[in-house]
Amino acid sequence: MNAREQAERAVIRLTGALPRSLKRKLAGAPIRLDGLELDLDVQLLVRLSALAPAPDVSELTPALVRADLRRSASAVSAGHVGGVSMVETTIAGAEGALGARLYEPADRTGGFVVYFHGGGWVAGDLDTHDEPCRLLARSSGARVLSVDYRLAPEHPFPAAVEDALAAFRDAAGASAERLGADPARIAVAGDSAGGHLAAVTSQLCAADGGAAPAFQLLIYPVVDLLNTAPSRETFSEGFFLTKVVMDWYERQLLSGGGERSDPRVSPLLAADLSGVAPAMVVTAGFDPLRDEGEAYAARLKAAGVRTVLHRHPGFVHGFTHMLTIGPGPREAVAEMGGVLRQALGG
Repeated sequence: MNAREQAERAVIRLTGALPRSLKRKLAGAPIRLDGLELDLDVQLLVRLSALAPAPDVSELTPALVRADLRRSASAVSAGHVGGVSMVETTIAGAEGALGARLYEPADRTGGFVVYFHGGGWVAGDLDTHDEPCRLLARSSGARVLSVDYRLAPEHPFPAAVEDALAAFRDAAGASAERLGADPARIAVAGDSAGGHLAAVTSQLCAADGGAAPAFQLLIYPVVDLLNTAPSRETFSEGFFLTKVVMDWYERQLLSGGGERSDPRVSPLLAADLSGVAPAMVVTAGFDPLRDEGEAYAARLKAAGVRTVLHRHPGFVHGFTHMLTIGPGPREAVAEMGGVLRQALGG
């Protein structure tokens, strides 16, 4: 961690520990939009982030976006999660072995989770999602395998989709014994772009009749790149994930081809969702992706898939990383872990 990251983390931790009355003075008047009020701790983080504006989209490069996500994830991390060990490992991808991390909680239940990180299919890695995966392992009692799938634009669609499917199949098949996975008790999970990969993996497994996830945890997933849901317009700027950045991510993903109407790109558009794994869909009230995630939950339910939908009304996209600002994000991840614990027989 460099000096800038250390300073950012120190400032965020300091503000997070302030009395509520002082936080309100620093954050300003409550932000209310679409019938919702932004969480005070999140609003304060938004206010702090405005002091260091993001680069113009015309300046974006994959390297810059990746570095920025690593920096921001580090700044809001809590720094330590006890009760979980980690080992570096590998898992099969579509075109060769992928790096992976296996998180093992001290309180093991026998469940297993294959986790796909977010970052717009362009950014994110094993480091940026280390702390959320540790928290998920500890709260669920399941081993969590975080997968370092190939990223766009160097590896555009369908590379990430193919890697996600291959990694799940390997975890449920040839590598199950090595990883300590029970093939009947494996879930797929992911946030944002990783939620997209988890949803698509569940669909593809249901369609081919082979090994399939026992559960899917979709955290503010991207599920529709063809249509523009109202929340994409309502929260298009001012809450970290902006429309211009989302558009840029999507261009990188599809730089090698691929139709937005393809269910592997837009899983919400799949003709039939019956038979996919039971699901928990998590959304944030102030997230551009909110409405499409909730539409996907509704379609799952309509197809007879057992589905839990939980909207966190005052939160923004990426809140599972914001573990220093207040208890809300940590409690939300703990709830997700509890649902996984129950779903996987813990």
